[in-house]
Amino acid sequence: MPKLDIIHNAVKNALIKDGWSITDDPYVIQYRKTMLYADLGAERPIAAERDGQKLVVEVKSFIGASKIQDLKEALGQYDIYRYLLEEIAPDRKLYIAISNVAYNTFFTQDVTQLILNKHQLPIIVVDIGTEEIMQWIN
Repeated sequence: MPKLDIIHNAVKNALIKDGWSITDDPYVIQYRKTMLYADLGAERPIAAERDGQKLVVEVKSFIGASKIQDLKEALGQYDIYRYLLEEIAPDRKLYIAISNVAYNTFFTQDVTQLILNKHQLPIIVVDIGTEEIMQWIN
């Protein structure tokens, strides 16, 4: 079982506040003999705005010594999870959840914006203090 990211519970609470039901914590991605763990699985209740949507969320704090290295690892993990989800759970959309601090200090830099625009990485930006979703980037 993977170690929880330091912002895991804040992201989970933000999703719940936004009307999502947490279905899996962690979300197990099993492809044949390989088992991986994404941080959260979530579904939107039928009556809500985004009827029937299902998510898998990987939480990343970006607190390492090198933010570029953190981004490289997040992109690699995102690609692996996305490829496997396309095979086993194509109805689920994969997002990377980050803090508003990481977004404002690193994700708005030119180099990061260039990489994110090329990669088309779906992101959920969460205010860790209020545990609220600030932005969905698709």
